[in-house]
Amino acid sequence: MIQKSCIFRLNFYKILSLSFCLLAFIFFLCFNFRDSNIIYGKQEAAQPVIVDGDVVEYSAEAKEIIAQGNVVVTYQDTRLLCDRIKVNTQTRDVEASGSVRLEDPRGILEAEKLIYNFETKEGEILEAKLRSSPYYYSGKQAERLSEDEYVVKDGYFSSCNYDRPHFRIKSKRVEIYPDDKIIARSNVVYWSKFPFFYLPRYVHSLKDPFMKVQFQAGKTGDWGPYLLSAWRSDLNDNARLRLYLDYRDKLGLAEGFGVNYDTNKVGRGDFKFYYTQERPKDVAQNLEHEYQRYMVRFRHMWDVDPKTKFTAEYYKIEDDRRARDPDADFLKDYFYREYENDVQPKSYALLSRTLPNSNINMLVQKRTNRWYDKETEKLPEISYDLPNFQIGDTRLYFKNQIKFSNLINKNPPLHLPYDGSPPADAGKDDDVVRFDTYNQFTMPAKFMFLDISPYVGIRETFYSKDNQGGSFSPRTTFYTGMDMSTRFYRVFNINSNFLGLNINRLRHLIIPRVKYSYIHEPTVSPDKLQKFDDIDSINGDNRFTLELENKLQTKRDENPVDLAIFRVSSDYIMYSKKDDISKAQDRFTDFLFDLELTPYAWLRMEADATYDHRNDYFKTVNLDNWLDLGRGRSFGLGHRYQRKGGKEMTSQLIWPINPKWSFRGYWRYQFARTGDYRAGLREQEYTISRDLHCATIDITFNRKKVVEGKTDESVWFVFNLKIFKESEFDYVQSYHPPKQ
Repeated sequence: MIQKSCIFRLNFYKILSLSFCLLAFIFFLCFNFRDSNIIYGKQEAAQPVIVDGDVVEYSAEAKEIIAQGNVVVTYQDTRLLCDRIKVNTQTRDVEASGSVRLEDPRGILEAEKLIYNFETKEGEILEAKLRSSPYYYSGKQAERLSEDEYVVKDGYFSSCNYDRPHFRIKSKRVEIYPDDKIIARSNVVYWSKFPFFYLPRYVHSLKDPFMKVQFQAGKTGDWGPYLLSAWRSDLNDNARLRLYLDYRDKLGLAEGFGVNYDTNKVGRGDFKFYYTQERPKDVAQNLEHEYQRYMVRFRHMWDVDPKTKFTAEYYKIEDDRRARDPDADFLKDYFYREYENDVQPKSYALLSRTLPNSNINMLVQKRTNRWYDKETEKLPEISYDLPNFQIGDTRLYFKNQIKFSNLINKNPPLHLPYDGSPPADAGKDDDVVRFDTYNQFTMPAKFMFLDISPYVGIRETFYSKDNQGGSFSPRTTFYTGMDMSTRFYRVFNINSNFLGLNINRLRHLIIPRVKYSYIHEPTVSPDKLQKFDDIDSINGDNRFTLELENKLQTKRDENPVDLAIFRVSSDYIMYSKKDDISKAQDRFTDFLFDLELTPYAWLRMEADATYDHRNDYFKTVNLDNWLDLGRGRSFGLGHRYQRKGGKEMTSQLIWPINPKWSFRGYWRYQFARTGDYRAGLREQEYTISRDLHCATIDITFNRKKVVEGKTDESVWFVFNLKIFKESEFDYVQSYHPPKQ
């Protein structure tokens, strides 16, 4: 046991050292590749200062304009309003007092007294109030050092526009760079009249949508009471640091850090390290009471030049609990949203280059987490793709695809815990070197009322070995086929507002499509090949794909609108070794239906279904309805049916109660028993939101069945300032409306 603990510590410190090395590399890039461009501009020709007021006097000797009463001064894109003003027409200096208001594209400045120069756009302001989205600033004294810089002294800034703001940061000195950033010193954070936090220095990018400090508290069945926190800091203009410190009562403490960076030279990306020495309170007897679990994630993107792009992702997840508990998964347990997007994120590096009329890619993909299920390594895979390229002035088009791959199938190891016996291929890896090329000629043409596009193609694939390790001749596969389509339409002279449909003539469009495709049986059977992707599964196939599309269209405000779209399609298979259908079994495959209805701008309905005509039943049926009721109110309803797989309904209601309060509800109801679950309400979630003028607070309650007989109840609180649109935390369930 001592030896095992030492190995865990060695692994952890090894990964931690790697993390800090990567972090140091990122910092080096960020601090050494700053934007050093210098912009030179021509001085604009002098323009007149226009002064208007109740009383306006001009002194030719002093070259000054003095005005009083409802004064309005205009110079270029700047407008100044005040009660009294003195303007030097030569130097463009002004002295304004009494309800001073200075407006320009960068913001609005209000003050009791202003000394300002229209030419340099510099000045001093007394009792200043500045509005520069999304903040409001106020101070005893302010200076405008240039068009792109203000300084406010002995004041505060806030996202609240009240004279007595709910939230504010009181500072000795605030440097404001409109549309760029804020730098404040000696800061005390207030909510109403109460100070609750001190920051010696605060730097915030106005381009950053996240709060500097975020907390989320709540309680779930798996975590118990919990508190999550994220702390953000701008290291410089090119890098932002995030610190994580989280507590989960049933699991213990977890911590980590991350960096978002932009080198301005060799790309941008982010790095994240998250670690926990988990001490679960409720564990089975065969499990230990302490586990080391952590994740290292590194993502980078670099536009090398307008035609070349480099993308890389690296995921390293160490999970001691996974080695003993088959239900454990670090991403699922700690970052469920990431888990939903990708159960097994891959580590890879991809270099893409766009060539004239074609592109080339090089991919290196390596398995970095041995406890994953089967994963294919590509070390490397180089591909070239020439889409349909017109040959001279002819109607002939040529398509070429070339792919070289060094492939390794990494199967799950034997030492993992399995429900039952391990898979037959556990611990056994497969590899092959493959070179594949596909060439196709197409000749689109118009025959009477038909658009036709016949093609012929050939694929040659070279393998280093078969599935027994022996050698064989290259595989050859012949392709041919034709795409055919046409369209018929009729316009009905109907103008009606029956039921508010606003129909201005009606157009019925019918689009039939037929696609014939033939694949000759390859010279090497796929049964002799190792299976890595679809290329290795190619087999003889001969079929028609039939599709019929109907559209109903009208015009609203001179713009075409699709009121209804209905498609039905199916394949008629004459022969298919891939689907194990012989020549004597000519038949249609399942019918696919797709319906889209948009009778009103506020209502959208979609439906799709798969119908098995041989057995006379629907395999799947999906229905979606979305109502936009205006004033922030909406309702969504979805239904999912799968034969012998489940039947459930999801719905969501968003309803503002009044300007201060709003309600959101989400429900998931199961109609029939599925596996271990009986019919009934599987999940429900309710959120009450309170608008605090410059901030919002959400209280959410979630209740769902984890397994039959066990219910998980969660509650959490989220406080967010309105100026920050994004949050580090995302646990809210939602109904996804039909696509627009």
